[in-house]
Amino acid sequence: MTAMYGLVNKAVEELVMYKFGPVKWEAIKKRSGIDVEFFISTEPYDDEVTYALANAVADEMHMPVSEVMHALGEWWVLKTAKEKYGSLLVAGGSNLKEFLLHLPVFHNRISLIYPKLTPPEFRVSHVVENGLRLHYYSKRQGLKEFVRGLLLGLSKLYETPITITEPFDGPTGDSQAVFGIAW
Repeated sequence: MTAMYGLVNKAVEELVMYKFGPVKWEAIKKRSGIDVEFFISTEPYDDEVTYALANAVADEMHMPVSEVMHALGEWWVLKTAKEKYGSLLVAGGSNLKEFLLHLPVFHNRISLIYPKLTPPEFRVSHVVENGLRLHYYSKRQGLKEFVRGLLLGLSKLYETPITITEPFDGPTGDSQAVFGIAW
């Protein structure tokens, strides 16, 4: 079993509450079949809880789950991570390029806080002045669009507009990808 911490599920709740309100959140919880009154940030929850919530948002809002994951990724950076882990983000780099170059070791720091974390793996290649390739590998399926959202959220956080292209030669699929990032 892989697990995500409650912080991720709380982010889904906060995003829905912000965009659509408490009535919609209750409808989404009911549709998901998840009977949890509130999520504890530091507790691990089976991945299926997060996937059920994302699918319920997609069904309830009549949108593809990929759009839900993308929006959650941006929200995660601009709201959740910025508020709760601002010092870790700052330690990651003073600009987008520095942060992305340090991303492969970023989850090592996070793992100290969340020891049951099953983080993705990142590798950076083809670094040039105005871009790089970010290789993403995960044990989980279905999070590639979440990662794309994270990247766009980081671009907004660092006030560096980017374009993301994919695929490049290399692994592709729902649990691995190579993102070309240009700024």
